Amino acid sequence: MPRISIDSGIILLLLKTAMFIVLSGYVAADDRAATGGPKLTVNKCADFTVSGTGTSPEWQNAQWVELNRRPGGQHEYTARFKMLYSTTGVYVLFDGSDRKLTATMREDFLDLWKEDVFECFFWTSEDHPVYFEYEISPLGYELPILVPNLDGRFLGWRPWNYEGTKRIQKQVSATGGPNKSMSDVSGWRAELFIPYELLRPLRNVPPKSGSSWRANFYRMDYDGGDTTAWDWARVGPSFHEFKKFGTLTFE
Repeated sequence: MPRISIDSGIILLLLKTAMFIVLSGYVAADDRAATGGPKLTVNKCADFTVSGTGTSPEWQNAQWVELNRRPGGQHEYTARFKMLYSTTGVYVLFDGSDRKLTATMREDFLDLWKEDVFECFFWTSEDHPVYFEYEISPLGYELPILVPNLDGRFLGWRPWNYEGTKRIQKQVSATGGPNKSMSDVSGWRAELFIPYELLRPLRNVPPKSGSSWRANFYRMDYDGGDTTAWDWARVGPSFHEFKKFGTLTFE
């Protein structure tokens, strides 16, 4: 068999090309983890009762995380959150400055996002395009739904038998004025306990030490007819762009 002579430069080029293909495969396989979005370590706590004020000593083990005002908004209010987790559920504390509680809806499961609201989204397993969405108004009305998001088509489903150990514990409070519809205030807070029992249709629940969830946190405000929104992980026009969510890691 005749011997084949190959130039060393060609060999080097082939090796580089092969390495590029291999590395490209790794990047494609791991692109969900390399989101470039914000990251937060969630500390563990003992269970406690939410009050709406965020004054429980357990909150001293969590740092405030600022939300970012989205383009187009005019209100220069603050918006921030804290998060903890226990053996039975996750805790979220929202806080924001404000001038008026633009909230008139007086029933759960309404389109609360059309008035002042805080929101959190938890995508617990990247293997499945299903996540939990929760909204709470300054008056304490809520919207908890499970959202299947298939190729950008999403629809929320209400929880069944939403009572007992499945029910979310929630409290709200206002500062600088009464916690009433359209009242003048200086700010408001919402404090939540979301039990794992409610999230059990989702995978990777409950989280263990070292577990990760994808998540996002939002605020909507409608003072004076102007709509201003905030987010933690920057998304585009839709809050449901779940592949752009940030990452929670449980200590």
